[in-house]
Amino acid sequence: MNNGYIRVASIAPRVNVADVDYNVEQIIDMARKAADEGASIILFPELSITGYTCADLFHQSPLLNAAINGLSRIAKASTGIDALIVAGAPLRVEGQLYNCAVAVSGGTIRAIVPKTYIPNYNEFYEKRWFASPDAVNCPIETTLPVQEAPIPFGTDIVLSVDDALVGIEICEDLWTPIPPSTHAALSGAQILLNLSASNDLIGKYDYLLSLIKQQSARNIAGYVYSGAGFGESSTDLVFDGKTIIAENGTLLQTNARWSTEPSCVIADIDIYALNRDRLHIMSFCDTAMREPSRYRIVDSLIDQRINTDLLRSIDPHPFVPDSEHIVDRRCEEIINIQVAGLARRLSATHTSKLVIGISGGLDSTLALLVAVHTFDRLKLDRKGLVAVTMPGYGTTGRTYNNAMTLMKALGVTIREISIVPAVEQHFKDIGHDPAQHDVTYENSQARERTQLLMDIANQVGGMVLGTGDLSELALGWATYNGDHMSMYGVNAGVPKTLVKYLVRWFAIRTSDNDERTALNDIIDTPISPELIPADSKGNIKQKTEDLVGPYELHDFFLYYTLRYGFSPRRIYFMACHAFNGVYDCATIKHWLKTFCRRFFNQQFKRSCLPDGPKVGSVCLSPRGDWRMPSDASSALWLAECDEL
Repeated sequence: MNNGYIRVASIAPRVNVADVDYNVEQIIDMARKAADEGASIILFPELSITGYTCADLFHQSPLLNAAINGLSRIAKASTGIDALIVAGAPLRVEGQLYNCAVAVSGGTIRAIVPKTYIPNYNEFYEKRWFASPDAVNCPIETTLPVQEAPIPFGTDIVLSVDDALVGIEICEDLWTPIPPSTHAALSGAQILLNLSASNDLIGKYDYLLSLIKQQSARNIAGYVYSGAGFGESSTDLVFDGKTIIAENGTLLQTNARWSTEPSCVIADIDIYALNRDRLHIMSFCDTAMREPSRYRIVDSLIDQRINTDLLRSIDPHPFVPDSEHIVDRRCEEIINIQVAGLARRLSATHTSKLVIGISGGLDSTLALLVAVHTFDRLKLDRKGLVAVTMPGYGTTGRTYNNAMTLMKALGVTIREISIVPAVEQHFKDIGHDPAQHDVTYENSQARERTQLLMDIANQVGGMVLGTGDLSELALGWATYNGDHMSMYGVNAGVPKTLVKYLVRWFAIRTSDNDERTALNDIIDTPISPELIPADSKGNIKQKTEDLVGPYELHDFFLYYTLRYGFSPRRIYFMACHAFNGVYDCATIKHWLKTFCRRFFNQQFKRSCLPDGPKVGSVCLSPRGDWRMPSDASSALWLAECDEL
């Protein structure tokens, strides 16, 4: 296993109906090629040793004997193939003929899993040839002439491959109300295999994809599907040779169907992620506890394989969908969640007044836009929204002008209060040199702004709306009891990498040219708290990402730390792949260590976080998703970073 990933291959070979020698040669050849690509599990279609469309030939002894001999050849060939090979064959067991999946590795037939549900409707007449293991007194093991040792037999088998467990079902099994793979998953199998010979019909492929995605999602599993293809008889049916790999509701790989040549797709399935979700989602654990069946585990004796490459895409921006259409829908949904949360809080507090500090940056802009839409939904006068701009030592003309333009365009009540006189008096009171631009210099400004907002809220009988986002909360990039505090944090569940997309969503939809221009410039403005004076040209000197690191890296670290509980080593491995060509591994390591250190030592700020709506799968509310002691040690995480 490679950092928790296990490589699987799904193959649709070219077949000759009833030509076992030809089919076995194809299986061995394709298995070797897949193993050379690092695959630890290699799947072939239903009845791939004989072909699925043999019909009444399945009751002919020459074909059945040839199938057994073919299995022997595959088993012998597997001694030089470091992988579990699963192929389909018709096998006689205690006087019954079964449609079987045969698992082979290391020169041995490890297990035989018969098809549970035998279709006998429409174009399918499998009960004419095959028995169901549930319809007869099914044995738990069998012997074949080509192997002396007994072979585990039955539908209650999972195979171990490295640190993963593999369950097997065949074609029709997936289409039933409770597929056998569900029981295998509840018994621990993280990878589910389906050997299939499903003919193609109009609309059937899309339906099949939905079945596979749903089955992998409901069972928190990887699902590998191999369908019969070119060479099967076209007397009445056509087979398109579909190969599909899915993981927890997401398609990892699909092939181009209808090829006249063998087809193979390979992907890496994330066992660590599946294990974590099963551990975390207690309803899965509760269901597994109620599972009456007990599966036998058969060891495939496949050694651990380490692949330095990774055959799957890792999105560098896990909070942002890669489709523009999905981004648009996601933004609308997030904004509706924010608006609904704020609307309820306004209703509960019986107020029609909101106070919000506007800096001309992304976060306060998003909070203001959400507040305006909330007022509109509640049919409240926008003048009840008091937007306060509070210029300080680091405020630049760019952010000030954008703030003023936006507030005017939105028709809210505008107040401008310079914090400089009050902060200068405060410096005199505490004996601080204004020329010393340290943490006291910065935090005094942040707390002065919060004090102003709180007092104005008392004046108007309203609430202070917080603007801090999820990424800032993770890093503790907020002044304790300064911008850290509010009466409702509407952005608390929104990561920084998503904020600009939400602001852009508003910019695209506004009919006001001034508002659109201001929003687009806010999106392009460097992220900064503007607590340090501007440079000699009046430009922003204090840039957040220069100090704490790129937010796209921190959001990546945050997602995989909270969503999956991954270790720094695993996150580093993934980040080096995801950001290949953008950041070198040394840079990633540096900021990962920064993230780990800050995430732990800033927990005290999150422990007293204002209320705010959860919008995604990652949230830091101390009352909900993240409950962590403020004085926990980061030593384990930092030590692992040092070892990278």
